[in-house]
Amino acid sequence: MDLSQFPPPALAGLTEVEPLTNPVIISDLHLSPTKPKTIMAFVRFMKQVAPRYPELVILGDLFDFWLGDDAHPEAQPVTALLKLHAATGRRVLIMPGNRDVVLGAGFAQSIGAELLHDPIVVEIKGRRVLLAHGDQWCLRDEGYQKLRRITHDPDWQRMMLAKSVAERLAVAKEARERSETEKKEKTMLEMDVVEGVVAEAAKEAGVDLVIHGHTHRPAAHIFDGYERWVIPDWKLDGVEGAGRSGCITFLDSGRAQIQMF
Repeated sequence: MDLSQFPPPALAGLTEVEPLTNPVIISDLHLSPTKPKTIMAFVRFMKQVAPRYPELVILGDLFDFWLGDDAHPEAQPVTALLKLHAATGRRVLIMPGNRDVVLGAGFAQSIGAELLHDPIVVEIKGRRVLLAHGDQWCLRDEGYQKLRRITHDPDWQRMMLAKSVAERLAVAKEARERSETEKKEKTMLEMDVVEGVVAEAAKEAGVDLVIHGHTHRPAAHIFDGYERWVIPDWKLDGVEGAGRSGCITFLDSGRAQIQMF
């Protein structure tokens, strides 16, 4: 795949999409060849759960890491499942996360998906909802926010994607090792969103419902006139594997609900 024919992911996401009628929303699967249980759970989800809904929305970190749309032949089984799903007439909408920040228009095109800008306001069952990965609101983690400004810069993305896959892998490996070391020194509060900032984003967007992932703390936070729902992450492999996976769906009333499976 020639990435030069596509804009950098930071400039490629749609800022408006057609309303959603009844979506299922997932994020933070962190799919990787080293996580076979999670991959099998995703296969079951795509065969048993996703077909019940006309729209599948993925709000970031579908993959544990992503070096570019030309760099992951091992992801072909996942790509094939999503492509087949879209070919049935269902919509697939995907947003890059922090682990797959350079997932772009090439990948979206290859599976027949709509690439979303982060954040984006979408109408769901007649209700305006702000969808995001969520990492932009974790402002207590100043070191991460500094890194995020770099990785979301279009010029940095162009520079990175122009490198060979081997060069990108070396950069990613170094960044991952540094991130894992720093994460051990941070508290859960530091890595969580700042509630007031999310509330302000909701107010500016003119919505009373925000749905995001990233924090790996699935919950519904209900306030006066404002709701923040955190999508369940998927933890099925390794020492952190707790048999957890889930999604967010909607009742006929337009109210969100978390489903674990």
